[in-house]
Order: sequence, then structure tokens, then C-alpha cells
Amino acid sequence: MNILAEIKQVEASADLLYSKSDVEAAIAKMAEQINLLLSDRNPLILCAMNGGVVLAGKLLTHLTVPLTFDSLNATRYNNSTSGNQITWLQKPNTSPADRTVLIVDDILDEGVTLRCIHDFCLEQGATSVYTAVLLDKQLDHPKPIKADFVGLEVENRYLFGYGMDYKGYLRNAAGIYACKETY
Repeated sequence: MNILAEIKQVEASADLLYSKSDVEAAIAKMAEQINLLLSDRNPLILCAMNGGVVLAGKLLTHLTVPLTFDSLNATRYNNSTSGNQITWLQKPNTSPADRTVLIVDDILDEGVTLRCIHDFCLEQGATSVYTAVLLDKQLDHPKPIKADFVGLEVENRYLFGYGMDYKGYLRNAAGIYACKETY
């Protein structure tokens, strides 16, 4: 099966877990909480690419605090459906030193990548580091990090939409979907 046929099949058979309006409401609620916490700080918002791009873009329009925005890219998946080794593709151009950092990512899955990014920020001299994720996947074992701000909780399935991908595709789906199976 060619990749476009596979993507169409995955999309057509997926289960909608959260609609666009559900997700947008969760993002607005997260922004309220972030605005309260960061109101008297000078935060550096770090978007974890590529998955965090949709959440970061949507979240920024709700944030009312003065902030600096940058991105980074550390991955375990490399457009695949699994992976173990963390690879740094891009580190932020803005130094986290002496700043409050908010890392924005699409999902807290196993937590390995987010923990790595969190620790990197502390090693670079951040005064405090917070994490915001659109989704927190419910697993049957502890994770190495807990997100400070969570939009929605999801069951342990392979997801796509709102920044999350299936083999590099479907990040732009307007809702949170779970694959019936992986191909």
C-alpha cells in the first residue's frame, strides 16, 4: 500500500475522541491557568516541534503576559510510530538562562522527550521550568515527568490531529483522533 492510500485509510477508520470545539475549549482553559501563574514573570515559551506547533500557535493568541517565543526540536520518533533514542534536531536560539520557561508540546506520552527538554532548560540556567501539553496519555505505569498544564486526558492509543501525526501526516486534523490500528 502506498503512503497516501495508507494515510487515507487511517484517517477514514479513526475514532474521533475530541472535537475541534472540545479542544479549543481546553486550550482556552489552559491559557487562563498559564496567565495566572506567569502574570508577574518574563516567560520564554518554547514550542516543542513539530507536534507542539498547533497548540503553541493557538495558546499564544490567548496568553496576555509579555513573553518571548522560540522553538526546539528533540524527537524519538522521526516520522515513525515508535522510537527510543532522543535526537536533538534544533536547540532554541533564545537562552533559557535566568528565565521562567514554559515548554509547550502536543502530548505527554511516555514522558521521555519532555523530561529531556525540561532537564536541558534547567541545565542551561532556567530559574523555573513548566510544561503544557494538549494531551496527557493515561498509562499503567509512572512517567518520568508530570505536566503542569494539561488540556485533555486520553486513553493509551495511537493518536493524531492538532499537531500529533501518523508517520508525519495528519497533524492538521481538526480534532483528536485515535487510530483503529497502525499499518
